[in-house]
Amino acid sequence: MNRRTFTRTLATLTGATALPKLFLAATPPKPTHPLSAVDTHAHIFQRGLNYVRTARYIPDYDATAADFLRQLDAHALSHGVLVQPSFLGTDNSCLVAALKQYPARLRGVVVVEPTISPAELREFDASGVVGIRLNLVGLPIPDFTAAPWPRFLRDLAALCWFVEVQREARDLPQIIDPLVAAGLNVVVDHFGRPDPAQGVDDPGFRFLLKAAATRRVWLKLSGSYRSGADGAGEKIAAAAIPLARAAFGVDRLLWGSDWPHTQFESAIQYAAVRAAFDRWIASAAERTAILKTTPAALFRL
Repeated sequence: MNRRTFTRTLATLTGATALPKLFLAATPPKPTHPLSAVDTHAHIFQRGLNYVRTARYIPDYDATAADFLRQLDAHALSHGVLVQPSFLGTDNSCLVAALKQYPARLRGVVVVEPTISPAELREFDASGVVGIRLNLVGLPIPDFTAAPWPRFLRDLAALCWFVEVQREARDLPQIIDPLVAAGLNVVVDHFGRPDPAQGVDDPGFRFLLKAAATRRVWLKLSGSYRSGADGAGEKIAAAAIPLARAAFGVDRLLWGSDWPHTQFESAIQYAAVRAAFDRWIASAAERTAILKTTPAALFRL
């Protein structure tokens, strides 16, 4: 083989091996963002969306995904979980658009009808949704044994999604027990919403502590101000924290800001709720578990 032939052959081989590299370079890598801490409970919305007419509350301002990310950045949090607010019903378009815009930093919890198809659930899953919310405040408790609920719950389990529940503590046994029996993980919002007059002695809250033994229930340390006015909610939270730590362990506790603190906008600031968490959990190792390790696994971050 002369020098010209050798050079031509080498160029051919080099080009052949370069082709796969060029092909791979054309496929953008999945975006990543270093995980440091997670706010597991926030809402976004804008004026002009399709608000539920019978909603208990409808905001008159915008709370966008970009606004939320600025809050995260200002408070040294890397990731967030968007939870569909009740006043938007099953119109999850605003939430899903945010997940698609910021896939490296956000996950979502949607509100859907139990008649939704498996294909629609898979579309949500592909966009970064990891669970559904049952906001049952002021609503009848579903009969989870009646159609279409059994099929729906099986579809959720097949996706390894969880069910996030907001309801007064007294009614939690009627909700948590059938969901756990269906093989689902359950996330309970806002300290379980114990009765302000009973606090941690609320039988529903005591049930919640016992339900921790299933290892299928997570508790959100969030929205303490929703458990009572004039500081009563904060007192309940302070009493609930040691009980929750003992029952659940830090691998089943989550923290959420509840931003933008709907109905409490004028009284609550993000910095205040973030600082409250540090007061509740004195151990740096436990704070890391609650803010990082636990949500990373549950929300697939």
